[in-house]
Amino acid sequence: MKRIVAVALSMALAGSVIPAQAQQGTITPTTKSARKRATPKASGPTISTQLSEMKKAIDAQQQQIKQLSDLVQSRDQKIQQLEQRLDQGQTVATQAQAKADAAVAQNAEEQQSVVALKSDVTDLKMNATNSALTLQETQKRMGDLESPLAIHFKGITITPGGFMAAESVYRNRALGADINTPFNSVSMPGSGQNAISEFFGSGRQSRISLLAEGKFNNTKLTGYEEADFLSAGVTSNNNQSNSYTMRQRQLWGQAALSNGWSFTGGQMWSLVTETKKGVDNRSEALPMTIDPQYTVGFSWARQWGFRIAKNFNNHVWLAASLENPQTTFAARGNASNFAFGGPGNGGGLYNSTANYSFNATPDLILKAAFEPGFGHYEIFGIVSRFRDRIYPCQEPPANANFCNGGISSTQGAYNDSKNGAGLGANARITLFKQVDFGLHALAGNGVGRYGTSGLPDATVNPDGTLAPLRTYQGLATLEWHMPRFDVYLNGGEEYVKRHWQIDPVSGKAVGYGSPLFNTSGCYTETLPGSGNGFGFGGLANCNADTQSVIEGTFGFWLRLYNGPKGKLQLGPQYSYVSRGAWRGTVGEPHGVENMVLTSFRYYLP
Repeated sequence: MKRIVAVALSMALAGSVIPAQAQQGTITPTTKSARKRATPKASGPTISTQLSEMKKAIDAQQQQIKQLSDLVQSRDQKIQQLEQRLDQGQTVATQAQAKADAAVAQNAEEQQSVVALKSDVTDLKMNATNSALTLQETQKRMGDLESPLAIHFKGITITPGGFMAAESVYRNRALGADINTPFNSVSMPGSGQNAISEFFGSGRQSRISLLAEGKFNNTKLTGYEEADFLSAGVTSNNNQSNSYTMRQRQLWGQAALSNGWSFTGGQMWSLVTETKKGVDNRSEALPMTIDPQYTVGFSWARQWGFRIAKNFNNHVWLAASLENPQTTFAARGNASNFAFGGPGNGGGLYNSTANYSFNATPDLILKAAFEPGFGHYEIFGIVSRFRDRIYPCQEPPANANFCNGGISSTQGAYNDSKNGAGLGANARITLFKQVDFGLHALAGNGVGRYGTSGLPDATVNPDGTLAPLRTYQGLATLEWHMPRFDVYLNGGEEYVKRHWQIDPVSGKAVGYGSPLFNTSGCYTETLPGSGNGFGFGGLANCNADTQSVIEGTFGFWLRLYNGPKGKLQLGPQYSYVSRGAWRGTVGEPHGVENMVLTSFRYYLP
């Protein structure tokens, strides 16, 4: 750069000198010519003078060149300084960039470290949580091993249950019964045992149960077994060993699909029985009474059945059930011109001391349950079929042409069937989160055996055909639930309508509840029928058929302990029972019973 500037300056100076010299060369001849033409004396400067001026001019130019050279040198120094500063700035910038890059890299590393640290912390938390859950599960398993709530066996869960009970009953009029009350046997005023009271202590309602549950694909399998000791063998007595036999209460299996369908078969609570949740088994809304016969007005049965149910979004349930039939029967004045059952065949595993009806078809029960968000509601229907065999010539009619001249025979025997049906409804509402109010009703022909009192399903016409009896059942319940205390009130009635006719052959009243039946002896006590001390005299001329049974019940349960070790509770109960008979020839016989029951129970957890 410096060289280029110096060369340029030199060329500029040379350029200025050459024209000057050329000018001098031009001027000189002109001057000489002038001299020749004019005068002999010279008028311009001399050559020495011009040379001196030229020297001065050259010196001045050289001085200018030097000044320019100094300026160029100074500028070069400044440029060099600037270049140095620029280099230093670039170095600093490079160092700063390097530091920035290092800082960015360090920040990225720190961020990676933070992310890694967060991940490590999350992993530690998860490990700690998993460890805590594992510890809890291990502790739970250890606890289950020490005191298991259920038993796990080959993919199923087995849960034992039940309770042990110490119970008693006091009746002011003796019935010769344990804590299970035969409501339709409350004695009439003239009975000798009506004049004495009775006390029984019992552990027979103690119950054991076993629930088995398993699941495969979308199906839940459930099996349930339940038993108590409220049955009697031929050697059972209250003398010494009190060896009462175990009986089957429930024994059924169920397949419940995830789409809401369920199929249940075995001995279980009848579909007639009210439930607390849908139509689910094991959610039966049983009265809170101590009496295992429950309370008058409660409709129920435990019997064989096969049930199909469908759950619609836990708000509506529809169910249908085929159930074991039976005909309970009561009649007076009838001729022996019909038959529909007999004592059980011991070889066929029936009880030879009990009567069984020979049924044609199972009972059909349909139910719809609703839970709209407040309360539980049910409507249900029962269809039954009663059948007997008629022997028209057992009691030959007046014109005996058909019966071979009036001789009793089996001629013309035939089977006859009658249909029975009933319609019922249940409602249960929870008030104030502590009070449950329930209503139940059932009415129909031939549905008496589904009531607690055990009223008859049918009677007989004079020609031997069965006649289903009209019955009504109603119950109101009020229950107050507290953490350690439950109070209950029940009021119920069961009513059966009379049905009777005059037999045209014998002239007697036949059927149930006839006003022509002799009831004159219902108020008169009789002498014992035997001398062994174990038989009060039976009432003579007391043909009283039950019209209605009414019961009012009050009781409470106090839970002394309710926790992981089970439940311990006790409670008393008072019941008033009134059994009214249809009016006969003398008045309307009426029996009354007062009962006090107590219970002390320990429930398995």
